[in-house]
Amino acid sequence: MPTVVLVGTLDTKGEEYAWLRGQVAELDCDVVVVDAGVDEPAGLRPDVPNAQVAEVGGADVEELRRGRDRGAAVTAMGEGAAQILADLYARGRVDGVLALGGSGGSSIAARAVRDLPIGLPKLIVSTMASGDVSPYVGAKDVAISYSVVDIAGINRLSRKILGNAAAAVAGMAHAYATRPEAESGDRPLVAASMFGVTTPAVDAARARLEALGYETLVFHATGAGGRAMEGLVESGLLAGVLDLTTTELADDLVGGVLSAGPDRLTAAARHGVPQVVAPGALDMVNFGPKETVPAKFADRNLYVHNPTVTLMRTKPMEMAALGQRLGAKVRKSTGPAAVFIPKRGVSALDADGQPFTDEDADRLCFAEIRSAVAYSSVELVDLDLHINDAPFGEAMADRLHAMIEGAQA
Repeated sequence: MPTVVLVGTLDTKGEEYAWLRGQVAELDCDVVVVDAGVDEPAGLRPDVPNAQVAEVGGADVEELRRGRDRGAAVTAMGEGAAQILADLYARGRVDGVLALGGSGGSSIAARAVRDLPIGLPKLIVSTMASGDVSPYVGAKDVAISYSVVDIAGINRLSRKILGNAAAAVAGMAHAYATRPEAESGDRPLVAASMFGVTTPAVDAARARLEALGYETLVFHATGAGGRAMEGLVESGLLAGVLDLTTTELADDLVGGVLSAGPDRLTAAARHGVPQVVAPGALDMVNFGPKETVPAKFADRNLYVHNPTVTLMRTKPMEMAALGQRLGAKVRKSTGPAAVFIPKRGVSALDADGQPFTDEDADRLCFAEIRSAVAYSSVELVDLDLHINDAPFGEAMADRLHAMIEGAQA
């Protein structure tokens, strides 16, 4: 029988969690209730009391009560709940997690499930789910459902919404518990970064990697995709990284909408995971519809990719800064690393005769990359090819394969 863990603030949501516990139990699941509230629980006795959650989170529940500092309480109980879930998972006692709440409860739940592995069901029913949910979802496979009404009692509407959530997590938990474990003979995993304007290159690399015996996980370089890939590197599941599309660095530098943050292109270097990197799509910064592009960029080279995406060509000095950033990040690699330079263009829009063609800007970028990795262990490969020429992606794949084999020897 699968186990579903309910994580919630029982001091304010005890009635709702008591009802939810009954619903999940009726669906042939064991239920473990973790109390992440600060005050005494109402209407339900938890399996893991709040004092224990606070303690493993580095706090004292009595002090949290006296302090009445909501921010400190949310932080401590989130950390504690995460530790409790990690322990339950290590003991095989988690097949799914369900939480509900407002901003505070959702924040606690989001922290609690953040370190659980991808694939383990995680569902949050939240009053915050109709807006920007990135703070709660992050780079993990968290499912989030809008509660429609505030979570304040069981009524004819909340009964339907919470009932659906109970059915959903129970179904996912049953599926997760009966899913066969990965066989030891499964192909090693490689991650690759891709954009629409670098798809041919990644397709060529992926085909070569699959022929060499790898399974390739492709991440869309949309900010969230880059963060997810970095997170997967952190998990230790990857044999190597083919980071062909580093365009998120441009959004981070210039102020586009698809930045993956300052930690992009750091996990593989830090953990010694073999990586081959290219300046894919560094020629562009991403914005929404054209009317949303900041006024300060009105005179720039803009390209309407589709009605919801407008691309802006990076200037020569921006390309130089990006080359320096990319090279500096890769230079810190503690494992095998290589940078591949496509001398004939870094994206479909940067090919000869295309809207973003700017050989001078590209040359500045490439020169800064070379300078940044000079006199280091990073291999530099210059190819007189466009990034989307099939031999370019294939060469990156072949080099990554050689690195992985060398690391395993």
